[in-house]
Amino acid sequence: MQEKIKSIISSSIEVKQGILADADLLATVEHVTHAITESFRAGGKVLFCGNGGSAADAQHLAAEFSGRFYSDRDPLPSEALHCNTSYLTAVANDYGYDVVYSRIVKGIGKRGDVLIGLSTSGNSVNIIKAMEVARSLGMVTICFTGKTGGKLKDMCDYLINVPSNDTPRIQESHIMLGHIMCELVEKNLFTNP
Repeated sequence: MQEKIKSIISSSIEVKQGILADADLLATVEHVTHAITESFRAGGKVLFCGNGGSAADAQHLAAEFSGRFYSDRDPLPSEALHCNTSYLTAVANDYGYDVVYSRIVKGIGKRGDVLIGLSTSGNSVNIIKAMEVARSLGMVTICFTGKTGGKLKDMCDYLINVPSNDTPRIQESHIMLGHIMCELVEKNLFTNP
C-alpha cells in the first residue's frame, strides 16, 4: 500500500516538474496574473466556472480573492457561478445544463471582467458556451485544462493546459497554479499599488 501511495505522490510531482520545465506555460501564468490584476484595478470582477471537482476548485479560488489569501486586505469581487443552487437548478431544468454558465455570464458579465473556466478535458459544453458569451461581451477569458486543451484551447485568451491526461493530477495542478495566481495578484494590488 505504501508503494502505491508513493507512486501517486511521484506522479503528482512529475506533473509539477513538467510545469516547471514549460517556459510558455509559466509565461501564460504571468500574463494571466497581469490580466486579472488589471481587471481588478479597473473595477472589474473575476468569475469562475467548473463542474464536479473543478467546481470545487472554482469556488476555492473565488474565495481566495473575495476573502483573503495572505494579507488582511479589502475583498476583491470574485465568485464561482455554481453557488446559487436555485438559479443553477432552475436554468438546468428550464433551459438545459449546457447553458447554466453562459446565461449568468450574459446577465452579470461586462467588458473587462474575467471569466476563468476549469475543465480537465477542455470539452465541457457548459464551459465552452460560457466562454463564447464572455468573448462576445469583451471579457478576458482564461481556461484551465489538461494537456491537450480540448475544444477550449481555441476559445480563450489564455490557456493554462497542465501537461497531464490524469484528472486528479490535473486538478492538483490547477489549484497550485490558481494559488500562485492569487498570491501574485494580491501582491500586485496591495503591495505595489
